Amino acid sequence: MTAALPTLDALRFGLPTICGWEAEITSVVTEDQPVFLPITNLRLDEITAGFACALHMHQPTIPAGQNGELICHLQYMFEHPHDGDNHNAGVFAWCYSRMGEFIPQLVHEGCNPRIMLDYSGNLLWGFQQMQRHDILDALKRITCDPQYQPYVEWLGTMWSHAVVPSTPIPDIKLHIQAWQHHFAAIFGYEALRRVKGFSPPEMHLPNHPDTLYEYIKALRECGYRWLLVQEHSVENLDGSGLSQEQKYIPNRLVARNSQGETISITALIKTQGSDTKLVAQMQPYFEAKGRGKQTLGGVTVPSLVSQIADGENGGVMMNEYPRDLFRVYYDIREAGGRTGTVPINGSEYLELLEAAGVGPDQYPPCQAVQQHKIWQRVNPEHATAAAVEQTIAELQQTDPHFHMEGASWTNHLSWVRGYEEVLEPMNRLSAAFHQIYDARVQQDPTLTRSPDYQQALLHNLLLQTSCFRYWGQGSWTNYAQEIYRRGWDLLQRLG
Repeated sequence: MTAALPTLDALRFGLPTICGWEAEITSVVTEDQPVFLPITNLRLDEITAGFACALHMHQPTIPAGQNGELICHLQYMFEHPHDGDNHNAGVFAWCYSRMGEFIPQLVHEGCNPRIMLDYSGNLLWGFQQMQRHDILDALKRITCDPQYQPYVEWLGTMWSHAVVPSTPIPDIKLHIQAWQHHFAAIFGYEALRRVKGFSPPEMHLPNHPDTLYEYIKALRECGYRWLLVQEHSVENLDGSGLSQEQKYIPNRLVARNSQGETISITALIKTQGSDTKLVAQMQPYFEAKGRGKQTLGGVTVPSLVSQIADGENGGVMMNEYPRDLFRVYYDIREAGGRTGTVPINGSEYLELLEAAGVGPDQYPPCQAVQQHKIWQRVNPEHATAAAVEQTIAELQQTDPHFHMEGASWTNHLSWVRGYEEVLEPMNRLSAAFHQIYDARVQQDPTLTRSPDYQQALLHNLLLQTSCFRYWGQGSWTNYAQEIYRRGWDLLQRLG
C-alpha cells in the first residue's frame, strides 16, 4: 500500500508538496502496464489519421504579495487589474478550469473528445494559495472520475517551468520529481500512474550531449515513456531534417553523452506553426484530414498530427477556441466519431501501436539538432568529455550556425545571452543547495520531508523559472534577484 501524500494544508509554512516521498512516487510511476489501452474506444485499423492537441498552462510564482510573500502571478493580476493586460485575470482563470466543463459536455452529447493537459507546478500551487477550489475541482472531475479518464491525458513537466538547457543538470530530475509529487498530492497516486508523456517548458530541447543524456535519463528514471518535441529541434542522425512523413509518426530520440553512452526515449513531433492560433482554431484536425496511413515496422498505421499551445493566452484562445472546439467535435460526431480522422491522445496512440506490434525499436531514430556536427568530428566509441568540449569550442569559433543553447518554439530568443545576472545567481544557488544537502540526503533520505529542505528546494527551483528571462530586463529580473537573495540567506543559515 503506497503511503498517502500530504495536502497543502497539512504542511507547515504553506509549502507545496514537491519532495519527501521519492520512494513512493518512484514505485507508482515506474509501473509498466498500459494505461489507455484497456479503456480506449478507438480501433487502430479504423483510423486514417489522428490529431493530438495539448494545452499548456502556466503562471510564475513571484515575490509580490502585499508583504512581499510568494504569490502566483495570477493572484497579482487579480490584485492589480489596471496594469497592462491584468484585466484578463478572470478570463484566464476560466480558461484554466473550462476543460472540466467542456469534456463532460462533449461526452454527454455523444462526442468522443481528447485533450492533453500541461499545467506547471507554479500554477497548481497558485490555485491552492488562492483557494480556487472551483478550478481544482473542475480539473479533478475530468482527472479522477473514471467516466472521463479515456478522454483526458495529463503531461508531466518541469515543476517551476524551467527551460532544460540552462537548468543546472542536478536540478533537472528535482523539477521532474517535484511536479510528480505535487500532482499526486492534488489528484492522487492513481492519477499520477497514468502520466506517461512529458511536455518541456517552451518546447525547449537541450542539444549539448551531456545535458540531453541526463535529461532523457531523468525522464526514463521518473517513468516517462515519451516526450513532445518541436520539429526543428531535432535532426536525423546524418544531420538532415525530418522528412514530411517522419513528422507524423513516433521517432526515437537518441542521446549520446561525452563518454559515448547512449539512451533513448520516444518523441512525438510537434509541427511548426503559430501554436495558439492553430490549436484554438482546431487546425490540427484539418491537417490530419489531409494525412493518410503509413507503414511503420511492416504495419500500416495512422499518421498523427501533434500540437500544443498556451491554453489561456491571446484573444484567439480565449474567444475562438470554445466556438471551434465544439463545431469540430460535432462534425466528427456526425461523421461517425471513431473512424477516419479522429482525436487521439499521445499515450493512447503509442499503446495502440505497440498492441499492433509496432514499438520503439521500429521508430526512426533522431537526435537533437546540431549534434551530427559533433559526432562527425568525435568518434563516439572513443569519446571523452575533453574531446567533446574541444570540438564544441572549435565549432563555435568556425561555424556561425552552430550553437549549444538547444532549440525551442521561441527559437529567435536566446535563454542564455543577456541574462548573466539571472543565470550566474541561479547556478550559484543551485551549487550551494547541492553542497549542503546532497550528502545529507544520501545518508538520510527522510531529510527531504523537513520544512528547511523544502524551503531551500522551493527557492532553488523557483529561481529557474523561464519567465525571469522570457519577459526581459526590469521587474522580472528583479523578482529573480529577490528570490535568489532569500534562497541564499536561507542556505547560509542552514549550512
